[in-house]
Amino acid sequence: MNIDIDLTVGEATIKLLEQYGVDTLFGIPGVHTLDFCKGLNLSSIRHVQARNEQGAGFMADGYARASGKPGVALVISGPGVTNALTAIGQAYADSIPVLLLSSDAASYTLGKGWGCLHEVPSLTGTTAPLTAFSATAMSPQEVPGLIARAFSVFAGERPRPVHIAIPIDVLALPAAGDWDVIELPSRPAPTAQKIERACDLLRGARQPMICVGGGAWLAGEAITGIAEKLGAAVIASSAGKGIVDDSHPLSLSAASARAEVQQYLKNADVVLAVGTELSEVDSFVETLEINAKIIRIDLDPHKMNDLYPAEVAIIGGAKTTTEAIASRLGEADARAETATEVAAIRNDISHRLSASEQRHCKTLAVLRAALPADTIVMGDICQLVYTGAFAFNVAAPKLWHYPAGYCTLGCGLPDAIGAKLALPDRPVIAIAGDGGFMFTLQELVTAAELKLPLPLILWNNDGLKQIQDDMKLRQIELVGVTGINPDFIGLAQSCRCHALRIDNAQDLTDAVTAALKADRPTLIEVNEWDPWLNG
Repeated sequence: MNIDIDLTVGEATIKLLEQYGVDTLFGIPGVHTLDFCKGLNLSSIRHVQARNEQGAGFMADGYARASGKPGVALVISGPGVTNALTAIGQAYADSIPVLLLSSDAASYTLGKGWGCLHEVPSLTGTTAPLTAFSATAMSPQEVPGLIARAFSVFAGERPRPVHIAIPIDVLALPAAGDWDVIELPSRPAPTAQKIERACDLLRGARQPMICVGGGAWLAGEAITGIAEKLGAAVIASSAGKGIVDDSHPLSLSAASARAEVQQYLKNADVVLAVGTELSEVDSFVETLEINAKIIRIDLDPHKMNDLYPAEVAIIGGAKTTTEAIASRLGEADARAETATEVAAIRNDISHRLSASEQRHCKTLAVLRAALPADTIVMGDICQLVYTGAFAFNVAAPKLWHYPAGYCTLGCGLPDAIGAKLALPDRPVIAIAGDGGFMFTLQELVTAAELKLPLPLILWNNDGLKQIQDDMKLRQIELVGVTGINPDFIGLAQSCRCHALRIDNAQDLTDAVTAALKADRPTLIEVNEWDPWLNG
């Protein structure tokens, strides 16, 4: 791309992002991003005004989660970056491709401690631990290379977020020259020897099992085929939910937090782990008891010898690798009893629910029946979502989002806004608890401004109930978990949204159905203690 001699670096950067396929940016303009803003006026990129940079970061995260394409947040230096950093931490934990693009103080002031506006001693040093890389462009010539490096990470490596900062004096410099879009790399392919070793283990397995994570979202067809050939049960992480249809007779959904599933996993002699960390955030135990030989498929070489060392370590893309295994495996003797065992485990789980989980399941059943099959659910960190990980069936990947990795409150609503903007023709809902909703409720205004037909299911249990339950379990007197709530209906209406409180299953069905067709967001408050959930 030949850059006009009259364009500044800020303007040219926006033009370059457009060439890489970026169509939406999330952020809040500031005095340090004015050259970027001039560039937006010269491009077709849509700018979405968040009400806090944390919301902008989550929206970029939600855009990327739903679409698989990189999300972009554009923020000022200093507080803009630190406000967005919680969302960047979430993207890092869950391997989501997000570009955090920011300004910085003038290049000649960096590190001098002069007390400049929005000064941080080391802005990229602050973000480095939560990014694939973080860098400052100290000259116009460095910008195209850093942008290219970011999109190369997204395309060819474990797709974690990237932070690029451009000082305000560099942003204002001329950007003449050749800023070409590079050809992006492909993900590594497995060797034939590795594929054969994996197939040998799987063929000889007495009780094989498959564990899938978010890194396998493109590999559902091949993984389902492998499971059927072997008669192998499939356990998903929260991010891997739907890669194998939750209703498939071999699927245990994202139920690794259940003791029934953990006990079953102990019996496996070979485990095929695809695109998953086998992390404690899905199982709620520090280390799963896995007695099997493990075949690991991952883009991250550090995953091969962590808590669960690999017998066969394959660094490669999940889709390419599992397709190669499915092809090479040939016809295998499927383990006949697995489907019966899986059905029994599902039945055991349904009969061992706590009182709260029973209320969750009643609500989730109404939602599942009311929502189109392809609805994208963006979950915040709340108990209704924890239960939904195993109790809300989805038939495909990227329909259920529960960011268990970083587990930060407040992500649900802005993530849903990003998802709806990425895929406007798809139904999208958010689920949040009363505590988590309070972290980012101001983004209701953003959703209303955009006129998004977005239902927000507000699960109100009058406090931080998960922590209440944990305190009671340890016989700790409740502290800091029972604060008052606002009038959520009045609050949502003041933010130009529809809002209602429901008190029976039919009202919930009707409210969700109407909200998906509405002219603005709809807050639907469900109180856990209402009689219809406790009868």
